[in-house]
Amino acid sequence: MSDTRTPLSVAEVDAAGLRGWVRLPGRIRAVFATGDFATGLALVDRIGAAAEEADHHPDVVLTYPTVTVTLASHDVGAVTTRDVDLARRIDGFAAEAGVVADPARVTLVELGLDSPAAAEVSPFLAALLGGAERTDDDGDVEVVDPAGGWPTVWFQTAGAGDADPPQRWHLDVWVDRTEARSRIDAAVAAGGELVDDSAAPSFWVLADAQGNRACVCTCDDRGW
Repeated sequence: MSDTRTPLSVAEVDAAGLRGWVRLPGRIRAVFATGDFATGLALVDRIGAAAEEADHHPDVVLTYPTVTVTLASHDVGAVTTRDVDLARRIDGFAAEAGVVADPARVTLVELGLDSPAAAEVSPFLAALLGGAERTDDDGDVEVVDPAGGWPTVWFQTAGAGDADPPQRWHLDVWVDRTEARSRIDAAVAAGGELVDDSAAPSFWVLADAQGNRACVCTCDDRGW
């Protein structure tokens, strides 16, 4: 873990012992329950100073009453020791302010589109949304917002000769591993159905009362 440009696995991030940080695809995120705006602003000021000192800058969102911090090493497209080191410093600032990170508040939503040929539609979606096309680690195209304002769109292959599937779009809802079961149980209690858990704990497939599907996802068992 000494090479600051080497991506860290999920297990290596876990071993770092960060408090309340959730591993998401290509990043870690924490939501600090500050309780009021002034406390959050003071925390953001300290995070900003530490980021400048480290020359490693997180995405920070200040609201009433939370501060959301997302860390990623964009030059390698993954989490590295730079992110872990800065997260530890931020944990220290939060502890001094009496603030805790709440993993239950961390949710990342992505949009999955069934398509026989992603390249035919990805330029349209990038133009429509004002985003950009990107190739992921598996060589698949995604449409992303460089500013992080809207969800990533990825494509799930559907055969060109197949009849149109009844549902073209679905949600991927990324949560912390400790929150997955409670999120699933809440969705089922709200009228949903657990359709398939064969890929758990990577993801579970759920459906609403009308059959529209969505996945609850974690970073576990993905080989990262």
